[in-house]
Amino acid sequence: QVQLVESGGGSVQTGGSLRLSCAASGSIYSPYSMGWFRQSPGKEREGVACIDTYGATSYADSVKGRFTISRDNAKNTLYLQINSLKPEDTAMYYCAAIRGWSNALVQGNYNLWGQGTQVTVSS
Repeated sequence: QVQLVESGGGSVQTGGSLRLSCAASGSIYSPYSMGWFRQSPGKEREGVACIDTYGATSYADSVKGRFTISRDNAKNTLYLQINSLKPEDTAMYYCAAIRGWSNALVQGNYNLWGQGTQVTVSS
C-alpha cells in the first residue's frame, strides 16, 4: 500500500511563493500518475495540476503560468512550485496518485490521497 504525505504549506502574502512536496512511501513497484488538488471551505475539490507516467503535465487554467508540477522518481516525491500567490489560492492542497497512466484533473481518476497541506495567502 502506498502512502502519500504532503508538506510545504504555510501562510504567505500575495505575490509570494511556496513549494509543496508529496512523499510517497510503501510498496512502489509500478509507475504512478500523480496530481495536486485543492479545496477551499465551502467549495468543491478542484484539480490543479497533474503529471503522468511519461512526465507530461496538465494544469487548470486558473494556475497556468504560476504553478509548476514536477516529480523526482528516484526520491518518490512529487512537487508543486507555486509562484505569484493570490488570496484565491488559499486552500488545503492534496496530493493524489493512481497506478498507471492518467493525465486528467479528475478526482475519480485517483485512488490514493494524502492528508493535505494548508496554503493561506493574505492580501
